[in-house]
Amino acid sequence: MKEKSKSYQTSAKTMFAAMKILSKNGGTMPIRLLMQEIEKSVELSAWEKEILENTGNIRWQSNMHFTSVDYVRAGFLIKKKGSWTITPEGEEAMKLGAEKLRDEAWRRYNEWYRGSKKTTDDKPTNITEEDEDPAKETLIELETLEERAINGIREYLKSKNPYEFQDLVAALLKAMGYYIQSVAPRGKDGGIDVVAYVDPLGAKTPRVKVQVKHKPETAIPASDVRALLGILKAGDIALFVTSGTYSNDAKQAASGSNNFIRLIDGDEFINMWQDYYDKMSDEDKNMLPLKRISFLGNNE
Repeated sequence: MKEKSKSYQTSAKTMFAAMKILSKNGGTMPIRLLMQEIEKSVELSAWEKEILENTGNIRWQSNMHFTSVDYVRAGFLIKKKGSWTITPEGEEAMKLGAEKLRDEAWRRYNEWYRGSKKTTDDKPTNITEEDEDPAKETLIELETLEERAINGIREYLKSKNPYEFQDLVAALLKAMGYYIQSVAPRGKDGGIDVVAYVDPLGAKTPRVKVQVKHKPETAIPASDVRALLGILKAGDIALFVTSGTYSNDAKQAASGSNNFIRLIDGDEFINMWQDYYDKMSDEDKNMLPLKRISFLGNNE
């Protein structure tokens, strides 16, 4: 039996680790955090950690990005705006183990490729793992550009002070159609930073009470979530927005609450800012300005 290449072995173990981590953490994670968790949990050789001269990327990460296209085509993963999500089919396929899962992802990708690329005599073509698929290369390039763009926005967001981030949250809510009743002034705010209504007078429920934490390098603990829930009144719903992340305990505290509370982390905030950017006033846009660039896509 032919020995598997080092690239194959790397892709099999890192992609399997990625799917296990996604499954353990609710199914979806930003790729930057996912990569960090993989590096903690997978033993990587010096060869795998090498910086590639032609791209400047780390070998195992570059290998994994390229291979992930097969898993997406196989229906095991979904990629969107810098995050990966494991599908129910992917959860089931994990029972195959690392190498058999890698083989199945490749088989499904090759099956798709054979059906989409025809030779001049209309016969399907096969590809091997050593072949370069231009379509795959282009897709990876676009994903890399998108990831770099999101990282740039994230770094800009980090440069804001807590009150500027609070104003950004209020601007996003306005763009979503809410009416801002108040934004907390500098100083103590009793845990509520923004109050928003669903109608101009604030006569209708629910009233949205928002806590904002600008801690881009911190995971919000469960105690902070419970504290917000503890000051809600009848007709209130809670929104907790952080520029960082939430601990698993914090997520469990939110999901187990009898009161409605929505947790939005830094990556989701960026996605929502992008989604509602066109509905903002010019003044609000200037707080975190974006420039849209279009690329040629396809109909798949």
